[in-house]
Amino acid sequence: MERIVVTAPSSHRTPPRRTAAPSYADAMAEHTAVDPADVEAVRTAAEGAGAASRRLALLSRAEKDAALHVLADALDAATEEVVAANALDLERGAQQRMAESLRDRLRLDPDRVAAVAGALRDVAGLPDPVGEVVRGSTLANGLQIRQVRVPMGVVGMIYEARPNVTVDAAGLGLKSGNAVLLRGGSAAAETNGALVGVLRTALEGHGLPADAVTLLEGGHGVVRALMTARGLVDLLIPRGGADLIEAVVTGSTVPVIETGVGNCHVYVDAAADLDRALAIAVNSKTHRPSVCNAAESLLVHRDVAAAFLPRVLPALAAEGVTLHTDDVAGERAAAAGVVHDAVTDEHFATEFHGLEMAVGVVDDLDAALAHIRRHGSGHTEAIVTEDRAAARRFTAEVDAAAVMVNASTRFTDGGEFGFGAEIGISTQKLHARGPMALPELTTTKWVVEGDGQVRT
Repeated sequence: MERIVVTAPSSHRTPPRRTAAPSYADAMAEHTAVDPADVEAVRTAAEGAGAASRRLALLSRAEKDAALHVLADALDAATEEVVAANALDLERGAQQRMAESLRDRLRLDPDRVAAVAGALRDVAGLPDPVGEVVRGSTLANGLQIRQVRVPMGVVGMIYEARPNVTVDAAGLGLKSGNAVLLRGGSAAAETNGALVGVLRTALEGHGLPADAVTLLEGGHGVVRALMTARGLVDLLIPRGGADLIEAVVTGSTVPVIETGVGNCHVYVDAAADLDRALAIAVNSKTHRPSVCNAAESLLVHRDVAAAFLPRVLPALAAEGVTLHTDDVAGERAAAAGVVHDAVTDEHFATEFHGLEMAVGVVDDLDAALAHIRRHGSGHTEAIVTEDRAAARRFTAEVDAAAVMVNASTRFTDGGEFGFGAEIGISTQKLHARGPMALPELTTTKWVVEGDGQVRT
């Protein structure tokens, strides 16, 4: 199968600390002067993607949906090849002592490949946003005006060891009429190469341009060239840890949608149903701890701490969660025989990406809100309460892309929201916020129709 690579020779919220991660920003700082060869390589790829995007923009929904099913079938047929490539990445990760949480994000087995292919079929079943009339009217002079959704054009993705993003981006790009330039992390190099090879071959076999999906390979110079390819790349989306996002947001001249790290909280209010609270807290932390919508901190109202902490702390510990507790929670942990250590501000500021959790007791809802304002990353925050007034205050005052009332933080997800696959979760406030799916990959244009009107 064909595999195309591009190679070349040699103000916002401070994001939470990410444990045991190299500084992406420091690495990028070494490439402030971009190698002309990197610039040319990215230019060539972007021009190919631009030509492909113009072709995709003309496709009907039926044509795009048929292509998505072709891609899904091709992935199913290539499962053995993809899993074999992924095994090479996993082996290299083990040799380099990659954290297990990151290896979990990287891992593809036959079931996960089937799920990735299934996500493409789900996208095919979604409404096509292209051509949707956002608003329109007829003016007094007879001009008919309407605001219509249209594709972005060329969308760049910079992401880490998440091979599912490779396919999600390609599928969402195709459905929304965009071509995608993908620069995945080196940890998933073999997997991404195999996936993009399958997708490009399937596209070409179906009569569509292979350049609808292009994998960029190379060092940080190629990343810098992509970030500064203004006029060739219409939108850039970083997806990964705090360092990567910070480097892309602050160093790009291409417009960026800022996806966010997830320092998410579960707050158990004085009026909480404690059975619900137990299930929500454990699920939010342990269902899949490596992802951005996993809860990293548990805040408990002082009035229910004596009843709730002796239940939740052993339950979390039984799931293998390392607990960092404040004085009150620590006393309850000790009484229950639960291993713990003292929580610090650094713990509360950390996106753990694993089975660790910071636990604190707060005096009231105001204290919980103040804690979240200080440490939250604007991703997802949850309150467990039967008090409607407390729930209304929490949803009104918490500054986050998603706010859960009596539900797990794990539901902040494009698939769970019914959007199909997502291309990321935006924590910014412009254009897109929360899970980004098809509408967020479009912009709009105004179409004005008249019958000879001239302005006087």
